[in-house]
Amino acid sequence: MKTTLIIATILAILIGILSVISGSMVLLGLRSVDYKVLDWLVVYNLTLGIISILVAYQIGKQHIRSKLMIMTILLLHFLVLVYLYFFNDMVADESIKAMAFRVGIWVAILILALLNHTKSLSNKIKS
Repeated sequence: MKTTLIIATILAILIGILSVISGSMVLLGLRSVDYKVLDWLVVYNLTLGIISILVAYQIGKQHIRSKLMIMTILLLHFLVLVYLYFFNDMVADESIKAMAFRVGIWVAILILALLNHTKSLSNKIKS
């Protein structure tokens, strides 16, 4: 497997695991915070964390639809970030920062996946 895909896979696994652990701790009451928690956002983050781990597996296996899955997760995170930033007055700054971090990580994952795709195409053209 190419180095770019290994890095993309590791990033997707890590962000997924972090989201699952963080979301689970809040939902189970193991972690309390001093700001308003949006329950739907915790459930969203937990769900997307699980999906991120599944997508990481697809990236590692070089599944043909992995780029579409990456773009879908990135788009969802971006839309939630826009909603949190512009349309929700009750959201904590920490939630906005965490979602911006997720968007940044998924942008990096997409770039790495596209770099691998570009290298594969150029190798096929040369042969």
